[in-house]
Amino acid sequence: MSDLPPPTIDPHHHLWDLERHYYPWLSDPMRPSLVGDYSMLRHSYLAADFLADIVRQNVVKSVHLEAGHDKQNPLVESKWLQAIADDPRWKGFPQGIVAYADFSDPGVEAVLAGHCAFANMRGIRQIINRHANPTFNFVDRDYLEGPGWCANFGLLKKYGLSFDLQLYFPQMPAAAALARRYPDIQIIFNHTGTPVDRDAESLQAWSRGMRLLAQCPNIATKISGLGMVEHHWTTESIRPFVLDTIEMFGVERSMFASNFPVDKMFSDYDQLWNAFRTITAGFTPAERTALFHDNAARFYRL
Repeated sequence: MSDLPPPTIDPHHHLWDLERHYYPWLSDPMRPSLVGDYSMLRHSYLAADFLADIVRQNVVKSVHLEAGHDKQNPLVESKWLQAIADDPRWKGFPQGIVAYADFSDPGVEAVLAGHCAFANMRGIRQIINRHANPTFNFVDRDYLEGPGWCANFGLLKKYGLSFDLQLYFPQMPAAAALARRYPDIQIIFNHTGTPVDRDAESLQAWSRGMRLLAQCPNIATKISGLGMVEHHWTTESIRPFVLDTIEMFGVERSMFASNFPVDKMFSDYDQLWNAFRTITAGFTPAERTALFHDNAARFYRL
């Protein structure tokens, strides 16, 4: 299969088993959301499904991001994912696990310690997107304004974990302040800053916020999730967001990711990665290796 692209790492995907586990957003009645009608996601997406999707893109490693599992039992998801990674049938996938923890919980340190019992554990994500339009809200409060949340965030250093940051542009100044407060904690910014507001003023604010985050050397970024905010995207429509993000963060702090199966609502796996490859066709081989493989390996310690 010499026509395969160079080795690729997908540092942002999900698996879920609706027969074995409880995912409130997938199991409970649907609600209006950023992604629109997500009924097509309301079935299990397992390791075999992911391996079938990636087969033509030479994906050699991956990172699993917490998938909205029952927040009352976050260790259950990590235990399940580690068992998948340890099962020879699934070829070691996922090589990295980013789990859920709530930093507003006084008992969060025990959760972090519990996650770290699993060999592939690499980081934590707690989605904190807040938007003036309630349809786009992921959470019911602004965690970045909570002193307890911000203090507990510092526990990541003790446990050697990174943090996956997901929010909207109005929250970027507070996130940059958090990154400056904890310069030794690696933050990996999700989904190209989720640029859902497309009027000129909002796009300028997105750009300013992104540049503010890029000034923090401990923040890297994942170019992903663009289908969530532009459901009928094309290679040319996402090109400015891809290139502007790389220009802001530099090749050395940017990486591509799929956000599958969520972004499977808006394209197939090959269409997405081929778009990334087309947009970066003019980059040097070393730059493309960094964007498609080496940066993910470095930031997630794969």
